[in-house]
Amino acid sequence: MEKRKLGKDGPEVSAIGLGCMGMSEFYGSRDEKESTATIHRAIDIGVNFLDTADMYGPFQNEILVGKAIRGKRDKIFLATKFGIQRTEDSSKRTINGRPEYVKSACEASLKRLGVEYIDLYYQHRVDHNVPIEETVGAMSDLVKEGKVRFIGLSEAGRKTIEKADKVHHITALQTEYSLWSRDPEGEILNTVRKLGIGFVAYSPLGRGFLTGRFKKFEDLEPDDYRRHSPRFQGENFIKNLQLVDKINEIAKEKNVTAGQLALAWVLSQGDDIVPIPGTKHIKYLNENAEAVSVKLSKEELKRINDIFPMNAASGMRYPEAMMEFVNK
Repeated sequence: MEKRKLGKDGPEVSAIGLGCMGMSEFYGSRDEKESTATIHRAIDIGVNFLDTADMYGPFQNEILVGKAIRGKRDKIFLATKFGIQRTEDSSKRTINGRPEYVKSACEASLKRLGVEYIDLYYQHRVDHNVPIEETVGAMSDLVKEGKVRFIGLSEAGRKTIEKADKVHHITALQTEYSLWSRDPEGEILNTVRKLGIGFVAYSPLGRGFLTGRFKKFEDLEPDDYRRHSPRFQGENFIKNLQLVDKINEIAKEKNVTAGQLALAWVLSQGDDIVPIPGTKHIKYLNENAEAVSVKLSKEELKRINDIFPMNAASGMRYPEAMMEFVNK
């Protein structure tokens, strides 16, 4: 597995990480045994960058990851997040960036994960009601206390990133980025590069849509969160599928999968970008990891960009209420 640095002076991690969210929630059925085996396989093949969050489950994903990495802590770079609070029955979500909450959330994550420190601790969403300087100040304290090694932000806008970095260097920004979510291009990517911040691309496979595995809405399990995603609904689904079919044609010419082509495209956008495709299956983990060896020529990149230019995807990437908290 190739390695990439998170930012100018940040740590080295595997060029592709593993998003663990779907192992516990959102994407249909769950199988803890298979998920644990997938994490172990990731470590075996050098995919050492694991991504989780306290709100996945809620809380259950950190527990799962913690069990899976027991005895293997020195082999992984562990990232988790705070900031989206959910009630136990998941009926309500709030954004919390208050300093006292930052510290209590970290203590709870350390306990669930069963570790003494977190490698990369993200603010999951920016709290509009708390100055970013206060939140990052509390995160900086966690670094001084040895509970966190590096700090990051997720879905933060330019001004927020700049203010935060003045308080404590931000090692990584995690934001959705893929062929069908190219909004970080321009201002966001320019900002993190100027400041020497790494960029972690979540949902680099468009929540699985870019793999071509979904041919109709009914392919999604009844409890799959994606049934509520605008891009998976009605005419949007049909239009987006047509784009993926064109991408799949290029993939077949290269004897790779559509998913591998989509990941190779993200990887080609800069050595400072690390995609973290999520999966709970060893088969797809292996497929994703092999994408690091897929190289795209200038001609191929042009063909892909012609199919998937900025804003080509139909529908918003989140329901409208959730869009209030992206790139903020």
